Amino acid sequence: MDALAALADPIRREIVTLLAAGEQGAGELAGHFAVSRPAVSRHLRVLREAGLVRVRAEGQRRVYALDPGPLSELDAWLAPYRRLWAQRLDALDTEMARGRRARAEEDGR
Repeated sequence: MDALAALADPIRREIVTLLAAGEQGAGELAGHFAVSRPAVSRHLRVLREAGLVRVRAEGQRRVYALDPGPLSELDAWLAPYRRLWAQRLDALDTEMARGRRARAEEDGR
């Protein structure tokens, strides 16, 4: 699960978020971070090697785009765990509703 390891870093997660909005050049991406351009390039290389991003050359410029394939694989892997969270969130919603009803009843007294 190379994608999961690649996404462990917060800068790489932010790069993926930025690319989800559309293609961007390496320089544009680097402008979003308080790290050096070579550091951003290393992060882009990790994402590329994990298959999360594609790169193409436009003259001197390198344009990056998100490749959703590995994210789909990650989503499929997370599916069984999502159900566990959904059950817990449903239970939390029920408890919150009970609390609201109890407060409303107290206020009505």
